Amino acid sequence: MKLRNIIFLTALTLTAAAPAQEPSKTWNPNVAGNKYRNPIMDADYSDPDVCRVGNDYYMTSSSFACFPGLQILHSTDLVNWQIVGTALTDDYPVLEKYRGTDLDWHRRSQHGNYVWAPSIRHHDGWFYIYWGDPDQGLFMTKARDVRGPWEKPVLVKEAKGLIDCCPLWDDDGRAYLSHGCAGSRAGVKSVLFVAPMSPDGTHVTGPSRMVYDGHEDQPTIEGTKFYKRNGYYYIMSPAGGVKYGWQVELRSKNPFGPYDEYVGMAQGKSKVNGPHQGAWVDTQNGEDWFIHFQDKHAYGRVIHLQPARWVNDWLVIGNDADGDGCGDPVSVWKKPNLPAGENLQPSEDDDFNSTELGPQWQFEGPFSQYWYFCDAKKSRLRLYGPQAPDNYRNVSDLQNALLQKLPTENFTATARVRFIPNPDFKPKGEEGGFVIMGLDYAGIKFVSTKDGCAMRYVVCKDAQKGAAEQTVAEQAVKLTAMPKPYTQKYAVDDIPQPRSATPWMYVRAKVHSEGTGNAIRAFAQFAYSKDGKKFTDLGQPFEIKEGKWIGAKIGFYCMRPSTKNDSPFFDVDWIHFTGNK
Repeated sequence: MKLRNIIFLTALTLTAAAPAQEPSKTWNPNVAGNKYRNPIMDADYSDPDVCRVGNDYYMTSSSFACFPGLQILHSTDLVNWQIVGTALTDDYPVLEKYRGTDLDWHRRSQHGNYVWAPSIRHHDGWFYIYWGDPDQGLFMTKARDVRGPWEKPVLVKEAKGLIDCCPLWDDDGRAYLSHGCAGSRAGVKSVLFVAPMSPDGTHVTGPSRMVYDGHEDQPTIEGTKFYKRNGYYYIMSPAGGVKYGWQVELRSKNPFGPYDEYVGMAQGKSKVNGPHQGAWVDTQNGEDWFIHFQDKHAYGRVIHLQPARWVNDWLVIGNDADGDGCGDPVSVWKKPNLPAGENLQPSEDDDFNSTELGPQWQFEGPFSQYWYFCDAKKSRLRLYGPQAPDNYRNVSDLQNALLQKLPTENFTATARVRFIPNPDFKPKGEEGGFVIMGLDYAGIKFVSTKDGCAMRYVVCKDAQKGAAEQTVAEQAVKLTAMPKPYTQKYAVDDIPQPRSATPWMYVRAKVHSEGTGNAIRAFAQFAYSKDGKKFTDLGQPFEIKEGKWIGAKIGFYCMRPSTKNDSPFFDVDWIHFTGNK
């Protein structure tokens, strides 16, 4: 086995072994009286899909170019979820014809590319995840254990513009793969396809056949989920666009159509804009539920759980109070008839006392083991500063930025950090910082200068378009020599010398929302403190913007502007999240 594969498998195993998640201090979907409230996860798990195996439920979602990718969540009650693994870690396939081009992660950041709208299924003892890469084609990976290791991705169908695929294994042993297409790459949209697939799920065995055209009634139909029930084949898909759409159901006696259509859920009188794209779930106790997203702009696509029921072989989703056969999303509802689960949300806090990163963290691309050290002995994370990529413009170009999703609308994130530049890097300009990243970003950064070190509050609007970063506030920070290495007494020549570091500093972002639905906006007030008690605001509240197809994220980075044989360090003692009072 090649070293690369050893690293790949080991990373998956260690991620799965991460400590159990604690109850969230920012969001709790559990309501007294055996009820729940939506969203069940107020964080960006875009384009969710769910499968049931026995009494357990597993979810995955779009991860685009964030790695580890294809985070896998587990629940026993459909309300409380925790991350239990990832299917993609430190590598991603790039077809030979794209190597060295702008679609190659080795060359540049891939914001919004790669892993779109996955489907997760369990078949014949294997877990399968399929996804569309809009530039390369339809991929699949599989595993015996959902926690890993997952096999190397397989290209099931190569073609530009194919997205949102889902497998179906039929009762007679045949298999099929549904998918949509991205107008930005294919030159056409609002149409759906089905292709015959090999029973082992590794390749299509014939051309895709168009089975539905939604241009007239279901514009932008995409996001296919393929099911069979009561002799009918169902393709469940969102239509109408991400922010404003509705949930469509197509039904036929033949996988290749013709298909009848039905709208099972729309916004109606609710405040939930665009309730669509997700998974039908049938429980072990005979109930039906539907999990979908709502686009909340800067916060991303958050997860809702809807009651559902079959009426005349159509799935009515949500609460059909007016009896028209199309449900509205619910805000609070009785919990599923399932064993009560723990009060869990995906992890937020991290004290970095493990030898592995917490499962909530993702880099902005396939990552390197040279980028970080989980120093469990000292209970801290150390980020190393790799050389900035060619044609570097701003922090959004860094694939080594380590970020996590915003956990809810209103919260405060506080971290204890310090910066340690490399004294041998004569050009200076090394930096590390605490940021909120999207199409725009803002953050508190520490930068080595000719005069020592500066702390800067920076804002960069239109960052992913290459705009220049603006410094809003700046002040000098004194560097102090760290303790002398105890190994000095053993050295005869080239005696090791201590580096100089900033003091431990406290950095904070207080995030709040204004408005609801498609009028929602998000703002962050950055602040710093020397003692963790008295905080000083920096600049005015920054309006947070979503990223490319994803919500904004929060976290850390470290970098150096040019080549050197060693790097700066950015140490993170801890990061804690609380709800706003």
